[in-house]
Amino acid sequence: YDFSKLNEDVFYVYNNIEFFKDEPQKISIACEEDIHVTEEVYKRPMFTMSGYRYYRLPLPVEGAPLEEDFDAFVTIIRESPSLFLSHTESQKLPALLFSCQVGVGRTNLAMILGTLVMNRLRGDLQLPPQIEEAAASEPRPLFQAIQHLISRLPNGQQLMEEVDHAITLCSEMHNIKEAIYENKSKLEGIGEDYQIQGSSTKDYFLHRTMQSLERYFYLIVFNAYLHEQYPLAFVFNFSQWMCRHAWLYRLLARMNLSELSAPAELVTKGARVLVADECLAPDVLSTVKEMKAANFRRVPKMPVYGVAQPTSEAIGAVLAHLMDEKRKHSHVLWVNLQEDLVLEGNGQILTLRESSQPDQHISVPTSDPQVLEKLETSLKEEILQAQKWLEVTLEHEKQMKMFKSCLTVQEIFNQHKSSHQGLEYKRIPVMDCCALREEDFDKLLEAMKSALAEDPHSAFVFNCASGRGRTTTTMVVSVLTLWHFKGFPECADDEIVSVPDAKYTKGEFEVVMQLVRLLPDGHRMKKEVDLALDTVSETMTPMHYHLREIIICTYRQIKHEKTEKECQQQLLRSLQYLERYIFLILFNTYLHLEKKDSWQRPFSLWMEQVAARAGVYDILNQLGFSEFEDPRDTPLARLRCRWQQQNIHSLPFRGEFI
Repeated sequence: YDFSKLNEDVFYVYNNIEFFKDEPQKISIACEEDIHVTEEVYKRPMFTMSGYRYYRLPLPVEGAPLEEDFDAFVTIIRESPSLFLSHTESQKLPALLFSCQVGVGRTNLAMILGTLVMNRLRGDLQLPPQIEEAAASEPRPLFQAIQHLISRLPNGQQLMEEVDHAITLCSEMHNIKEAIYENKSKLEGIGEDYQIQGSSTKDYFLHRTMQSLERYFYLIVFNAYLHEQYPLAFVFNFSQWMCRHAWLYRLLARMNLSELSAPAELVTKGARVLVADECLAPDVLSTVKEMKAANFRRVPKMPVYGVAQPTSEAIGAVLAHLMDEKRKHSHVLWVNLQEDLVLEGNGQILTLRESSQPDQHISVPTSDPQVLEKLETSLKEEILQAQKWLEVTLEHEKQMKMFKSCLTVQEIFNQHKSSHQGLEYKRIPVMDCCALREEDFDKLLEAMKSALAEDPHSAFVFNCASGRGRTTTTMVVSVLTLWHFKGFPECADDEIVSVPDAKYTKGEFEVVMQLVRLLPDGHRMKKEVDLALDTVSETMTPMHYHLREIIICTYRQIKHEKTEKECQQQLLRSLQYLERYIFLILFNTYLHLEKKDSWQRPFSLWMEQVAARAGVYDILNQLGFSEFEDPRDTPLARLRCRWQQQNIHSLPFRGEFI
């Protein structure tokens, strides 16, 4: 606001915006001293008070501060001698004074951070008796995200109790932890959702619940950081420390676990519908006629196969094909990559969807196949017990169907195991369009190692819904793994390609080449992944789908989108494809470096103990197309935002916030 342009040197201020009585107040400016910026007001005492310091630390109104906000707070600690570990018992602790607009939300958060810092200076480990009594008198069930967090952090329970203690001490006007339960209660208390000013009420309270839980999550994490880094004089700032503990971002991205408690009766009450596989998996490769399954294919000269989600009949046809006289595979490892609920009803593959959004898949936030199987069993039992006509979405129409038979995927494979002794079935749920998580690589490699130990000539079959994205990615992982067991083919010299974006269709993005230069023999690591990608893509030419080439194609599509939301979705998708490519290069590097120990150390542990220390997650934390734009200009370049966004779906809230 330019006060020099005021009419008659007068401006107006509202002191009371609740009742507006006698408002606004008229303020006159007589001289320059009547108006000051904040810095001038708060820094002036530094001239007369030697022990006084002033800092400006902008914090968000909702949710947890950004990593750079924590970095700024740590810088304040480092620049304040009285807050550093050289502090002796004879020295008095400084007073910390925080303020925001109204002195509640952000001030409360800062007071808790200050209390955690003071705890480290005093070395407080024992909670005062009155705090322990208060905590014991009001037991609250822990959210699963917090349970997972404290189970993985060293002394996690103590870290959480210290944060709870700090929250209680600073709760006179606002209790951060209670706010989570209050928002959860309001969210789950809404029966039928309704709109306020064009927005869903449930979405509003879900957002509030997520924001308040995220804030609590970060307080515990920051306390863990203080415990480790305070004695080390903050060798790493908070941003760097988080990149060395990237699993925290994985946990943060999966805080909303409500889908695990969504009732099966939603489908019999019409809130959810069943969608037939013909809508989700068009048979681009024309294999249904011969193999009974869509998009069945084999990697040339390798026992690696891919297919869309098959029916029981199709599984039988594929197994007969693999075990016939020509191929003679006596052992088959079949890996199902579906993370959503799948059933076979009346001989047809069906997937659960929202009736209002049948084209959007419902991701179940778990990597545990037994949890998925349990949910599918509940859904199957609900459908069979209801014995009513249910809506099924087909490719060109909707039909009402009564189900006489219904099986889970596990039950289908159990039936085939009795007639095919060499069949082994695994379910490794993988997120669509994203890079595989570190633990996904662990499970795939372990399954392949076991299969090859039992039979070196094992065949490997992978399926997702369409037989495309996730299936192709895991086929590449399988090809790389087999090459490490049986030897690599010769890599041909790079062809000179004179087509638009040739550099980028070859995956030579600046961020990829930055990683390649960091890795031991990085150019070879990338070249072998490219060979695997090209080999697998030969099996699916009609799909026009190449895991590497799709990166630049998706990014170029952004300029054709009509809305900002669509542009952001397209940018996220292109970054996910780029990250997926980078993780394949990292996995190949791991296979090379850990081969001498027969890959005893899992990939996830190698990423944490080796790659993270070398700065790999720092690269992933500024992921972008720096050839065309500055990654710092988009929050999606950061691990925190990108991994959170890929877990956010615009679907109605179901179940409970657990």
